[in-house]
This record gives sequence, C-alpha cells and structure tokens, in this order.
Amino acid sequence: MKTDQFAKDLVTGSYDLLVLDILQRRPAYGYEIVRHIAKESKHTIRWHFGTVYHVLHHLERRGLATSSWKKAGRSRERKYYRLTTRGRAAWRQQRGQWQAFSRAVNAL
Repeated sequence: MKTDQFAKDLVTGSYDLLVLDILQRRPAYGYEIVRHIAKESKHTIRWHFGTVYHVLHHLERRGLATSSWKKAGRSRERKYYRLTTRGRAAWRQQRGQWQAFSRAVNAL
C-alpha cells in the first residue's frame, strides 16, 4: 500500500468524526467546515465540497445532525448544520474510540 493511499484511508475512516468535532463546538455551514479542516490540519486534509456535503447529508439521515437556512448578507442564505442530542452522544462515543485507538497505536 502506498503512503498516499494509507493517509487517504485514515482520513476517509474519520470523515464523520471530523465533522462531528466541528459541529459539537457550534453550528457551521459546509464551506466553513472545509476551510476549518484545511486550516487546522495545516492543509494536510483537504476536502472537495462534495465530500463535506456527502458527510453532512449522511449525518442528517442518521439523525445525528439537523440543518436550517439562515441569512448571510443581503440576499444570500447559508445552510447551517448543528448536532442533535443523538449527534452529541455519537460524537462522545467516536471521540472516545479515537482516543483509545490513538493511544494504543502510539504505545506500539
């Protein structure tokens, strides 16, 4: 397996957790999420916009997030996503699993 593929697989397996992490802090819209992930990962993780919307719709279908349109400026609206109660519980569970896994790998 190439290193590039390994890194891609790591990110793909953590899509939900990355978005849950951002939404547990505050509601956000898709473009904002993509920018935040790129900035905080020092541009190691760069998503296409289709990726973030796929993840957001997946979280909505599972009842982990909900969305609503809000005005942004004079005539533009943005769709903001926020966690549901189930989403917060899923975030806590996934964050705990990630931390335990990370500790185990780092201990090796």
